[in-house]
Amino acid sequence: MGKTDVKLVGVWLSPFVLRVRIALNLNNVDYECLEDKHGSKSELLLKSNPVHKKIPVLIHDDKPVRELIIIVQYINEFWNSGPSILPSDPYDRSVENFWSAYIDSKWVPLLNGIAKAESNEAKKGVIRKNNNVKVIDEAKSPRPLLCSTGLTNFAPMALKGKIFFGGECIGYVDVALGSLVGWLRVSEKVNGLKMIDEDMAPNLFKWAVRFCSDDSIKDVMPQHDQLLEFAVNVFIPKFTGISCN
Repeated sequence: MGKTDVKLVGVWLSPFVLRVRIALNLNNVDYECLEDKHGSKSELLLKSNPVHKKIPVLIHDDKPVRELIIIVQYINEFWNSGPSILPSDPYDRSVENFWSAYIDSKWVPLLNGIAKAESNEAKKGVIRKNNNVKVIDEAKSPRPLLCSTGLTNFAPMALKGKIFFGGECIGYVDVALGSLVGWLRVSEKVNGLKMIDEDMAPNLFKWAVRFCSDDSIKDVMPQHDQLLEFAVNVFIPKFTGISCN
């Protein structure tokens, strides 16, 4: 299928747009990225998603497909040329949906909250307010560890010697959590935190290395230096008024 048949409207740094790119890659779909400018909404976006006016939007044969999980389901069902991202079994799919919703409801607000906090004490306050995340050895280490009790306990149970959360192949929980890995690493660098620690969460640490090294993933993952530059020069000054330079 030619690139003109499939277009993706989004912003390169968005983890939600990244999920769609990964889903397209896993199904060997050629597509064209139509880059929106961060902080603005293009005419195409407003026309393609007039209700929510949000990215990502997939345009297939001039027909827009909106909302992240609907887009992923559409890709999974229409092309289906690779291993299924979403399980066919209803119970297995409900488990995938539960943990992907958990990731979005806990980790995405946490990362945003830490980035917008104006001081180290404020950052720690954001962490303490999250019931599923705690600071490990805060008093003993100059580089506090963040431990997500939900994900840390879930990883050994769900992986059970498997390569990915989806089994031998990448599933939607892998895509949901994996889309945040780049921003997790940036937050570690900027805020002096350790968010996926090899000693505290060895299963998650090994999984992250495997995920980012997969042939279907590594070419679409945003470069660390580019994300870091955006965080330092745009995101943090915008929301805190603090220059990192």
